[in-house]
Amino acid sequence: MKIWQDVASLYQIYPRSFLDTNGDGIGDLNGITEKLDYLSWLGIDSIWISPFFVSPLTDFGYDIANYRAIDPTFGQMEDFQALLKKAHNLDIKVMIDLVPCHTSDQHPWFQESRSSRDNPKRNYYIWRDGKDNSEPNNWRSLSGGSSWEFDELTGQFYLHSFLKTQPDLNWDNPEVRAEIKNIVRFWFDMGVDGMRVDAIWGISKDPDFKDDSTNPDFYGNPDNYGAFIHDRCKMGPHFQKYLQELASVCDEYNDKQMVFEFYPDDKLGDIYHQYSQILTVHPKASAFFMEYRDNEWHAKNIEKKIENYLQSASSTTPFFCIGNHDQPRIVSRLGEERARVLSFLNLLTPGISVIYYGDEIGMMNGELTADDIRDNFSPANSVVDSRDLERTPMQWNDSQFAGFSSAKPWLPVNNNHTKINVDSEKIANDSLLNMHRKLLKLRQTLPILKNGDLSIVENTGNGFILGLKRGLVGQRAYIFINFADEKQSFSVPENAKIITSTHSVNLITAENLQMTIPGHCGVLLIVQ
Repeated sequence: MKIWQDVASLYQIYPRSFLDTNGDGIGDLNGITEKLDYLSWLGIDSIWISPFFVSPLTDFGYDIANYRAIDPTFGQMEDFQALLKKAHNLDIKVMIDLVPCHTSDQHPWFQESRSSRDNPKRNYYIWRDGKDNSEPNNWRSLSGGSSWEFDELTGQFYLHSFLKTQPDLNWDNPEVRAEIKNIVRFWFDMGVDGMRVDAIWGISKDPDFKDDSTNPDFYGNPDNYGAFIHDRCKMGPHFQKYLQELASVCDEYNDKQMVFEFYPDDKLGDIYHQYSQILTVHPKASAFFMEYRDNEWHAKNIEKKIENYLQSASSTTPFFCIGNHDQPRIVSRLGEERARVLSFLNLLTPGISVIYYGDEIGMMNGELTADDIRDNFSPANSVVDSRDLERTPMQWNDSQFAGFSSAKPWLPVNNNHTKINVDSEKIANDSLLNMHRKLLKLRQTLPILKNGDLSIVENTGNGFILGLKRGLVGQRAYIFINFADEKQSFSVPENAKIITSTHSVNLITAENLQMTIPGHCGVLLIVQ
């Protein structure tokens, strides 16, 4: 079994939408197991599975009622163990979600905590008296409204940074930290290889619970989340300490990895300083590069983002990604051409390249109506803001339900599945799927693409070309990306062979250290 140091890719699976094997219209663990051969063919060497634990599903699994049990929607523990065994037989590591900031309000801990003020688990959560006949402070929930919910049984408010069905755990209580670490040990003991850690910014808060500052740059409803600078409700004084303590569980095992979900906040200072605080917290922990979500399309700015993130990471394994279950699909955000070239770039940066299921075939946001929406997290509660758009069923073939299920799926399949699907793209040499496969195989066979140093190639032309140099023990490779929609010419530092490109090599010319490539084109060269 390869170690994390040799892993080059991570494929995120949203289990409800990957493959349904029991005909209920909802994906399951056995569906993931069935498709592991596809992922091995593709060149994937690790997977991250979004939550499949017992949950009332008010936040579709991120509201956990039992961290150590499988929700029957997805199968049984034996199904997960079979998945784990097959993945390891295929040399694929398995990472699962850890949700440490909050539980479901149906979790036994919270049921006890809310039962009385003197219950032993009262301090597992954050309870406060009101102030001036109102909430304890002005903190706002990401899902809209106040972060405080009044509980009549004991006459106090509890804190929820997300939905009111997701009460925040009190990480200042060492018993809570011990409970979460024991959950990690439970899954590591079973053979799970890593944890993607959800929503870490809420594990430490201002101990005095002072009001968040108002945002002077915001214009609109003064009660909206954006009306405040969130300088008290998150990333408190013990933030790094608690992350380090959590990640230290990895030290008890051979070859375990954590990667944190972290969205830096530019209202709280330099975002790369914030990244550095997370990326350097422990040698076996990292944080996703989330900056492509801004949809910025400018060579120099993207260049600087990559460079700054890598400098923040220092010796930590970087995790580059372009999408996930909370972000609109990359093709819907940027269009097919730009999405293709950004995927090309993402698969050629150092560390571990992350792929969200379906992005390898160019899946787009779902075509949903208000009646289709199942996720009610968005404050606006509208189709355009719904996270369901990026969670529609995987498109395996051109059949009625795209090969996802024999029954009507929990979310409608995109009508474009007749053209955009795995089976069709497997046989098309120039498909996005085969581009991913070629690059993923290259990442596995050419250590320079995963482990090589990265530096910027200067003087590449008129500002439309992003040039990156990769180096490893005397080897050199170059990646050039054209951010313009028209062909561009630029200088190449030295003679090198074209290994692969987003476009046919017949459209690329190279002579006397000058290269011309089409618009929205990426090219990989290696010095022989």
